[in-house]
Amino acid sequence: MDEKTNLVVTSISAPNAALRMLAEGCLQRDIEFIVIGDAASPANFQLDGCRFYSLDEQSQLGLRFARECPTRSYARKNVGYLLALRGGATTLVETDDDNFPREEFWTDRERTQSVRAISDGGWLNIYRYFTDANIWPRGLPLDQVNSCGPSYDELTRAEIDCPIQSGLADENPDVDAIYRLVLPLPQSFCTDRRVALGSNSWCPFNSQNTTWWREAFPLLYLPAYCSIRMTDIWRGFVAQRIAWTNDWAVLFHEPTVWQERNEHNLMRDFRDEVPGYLNNSTLCEALEKLDLRSGVENLNDNLRICYEEMIRMELVGAKELDLLEAWISDLQQISSAESPVSLAAIS
Repeated sequence: MDEKTNLVVTSISAPNAALRMLAEGCLQRDIEFIVIGDAASPANFQLDGCRFYSLDEQSQLGLRFARECPTRSYARKNVGYLLALRGGATTLVETDDDNFPREEFWTDRERTQSVRAISDGGWLNIYRYFTDANIWPRGLPLDQVNSCGPSYDELTRAEIDCPIQSGLADENPDVDAIYRLVLPLPQSFCTDRRVALGSNSWCPFNSQNTTWWREAFPLLYLPAYCSIRMTDIWRGFVAQRIAWTNDWAVLFHEPTVWQERNEHNLMRDFRDEVPGYLNNSTLCEALEKLDLRSGVENLNDNLRICYEEMIRMELVGAKELDLLEAWISDLQQISSAESPVSLAAIS
């Protein structure tokens, strides 16, 4: 299959400076830019360089997930993932409509990386490898904020398979509401290092500057029936746990975007992050204990097992399983229309 990159965003904004910059970059490089709308999106959204899908258009795509996903939900971004997959994307880059790409954002991405790596590290504050500031990523358990893993210089370099790669963001990075309420911004990070987290090493990652290779596409699934401030974080924990079964690592790399954050009510963010503050450690302990199977052919079954456990823990609603089945059904429908070689991971 020829290499093809898609960029996916969901937005309720009219074309803004960040979206225009992303669209211009995609036009220059022949990258398909998919923007998924929602109920509050402007009816007359128009931006050269991107393909915008309104709710009405989404309902006519022949995708079960698009019909069943609730509106006013960040999980509608899953529709964009499915469209990228159906369109033959071999890599998918996702970001948000308040992230501005640097020139480095557009450089070719390599799945296999020769980088410093950590396995069996437990909880790690990845930001500590990129700055001396007292800062931590959204989703890191609060009792792990001050814990110290091995120093960067102590880490061993290795050739690592990284089909999920999370880039940092400068200026207004992804931190939780507690950080935003009490500690300083802006903050920026080192650009001269990368770290891969392997088996039994946990760190939250988000959906703001993340690259996925086609084999790992099923793990893109964002849950809808949970706190909006947890949907990409819990997606990331599930993806990390399943990735271990295939000896995949998650790469954290230098910032290639800067964020000019959309307006937020920080106390509302805090309220919506409480499920994570209270449950992230417990969730990951539960995920570690699950009996998951290796092999890309088992990704969908592993997703089911993980979300069944999250429902049992009352972290996501029972409706999530129906929506997950819609996602898997669409993956399989796309698979049946493609070469069995090119989509072996999804069948």
